[in-house]
Amino acid sequence: MPRFTTADLAAARERTIPDVIADGLQVLFCGINPGLWSAAAGHHFARPGNRFWPTLHASGFTPRVMQPAEQESLLTLGAGVTNIAARATARADELSRDELRDGARLLEATVAARRPAWLAVLGVSAYRVAFDTPSAQVGPQERTLDGTRVWVLPNPSGLNAHWPPAALAEAFAGLRRAAGLPDARESRS
Repeated sequence: MPRFTTADLAAARERTIPDVIADGLQVLFCGINPGLWSAAAGHHFARPGNRFWPTLHASGFTPRVMQPAEQESLLTLGAGVTNIAARATARADELSRDELRDGARLLEATVAARRPAWLAVLGVSAYRVAFDTPSAQVGPQERTLDGTRVWVLPNPSGLNAHWPPAALAEAFAGLRRAAGLPDARESRS
């Protein structure tokens, strides 16, 4: 795991991370925006303590806990990663409502072009703002984006104490089952 200085993290502000995406994925995971640690590393959900990668494994999306540097391997499992807002910040609350809404419009265009079966937005509060759906809850949404179903998942940040690891994994597993993906933990050789 890389270690970064305060100067490294400051230099990562405003950086972007390329999407991990391909046409026709089963699930496209969508974070709010990259944190500074992730931007410095150049990988999604790279900050130590972020529960995205352990949760993917615990929910059966991956056969083992993957490292952020292995993010491209998600494509072979039918999954990818993008963000609502592209620019890195220290905290998601540094993004304006307009940035989230603009990001949602860009995300809609990406989804229309790439056509994943499911878009999984990680963070119900950001989803509510970005998609102007103030009463949205975690779980499947009635909204579709050009035929792509939408599922809102809890934010996997280690700061999200409302969702302990087991509950977070079960929420992700519900999406995996709905997407028709097998439990990757059971397909080990």
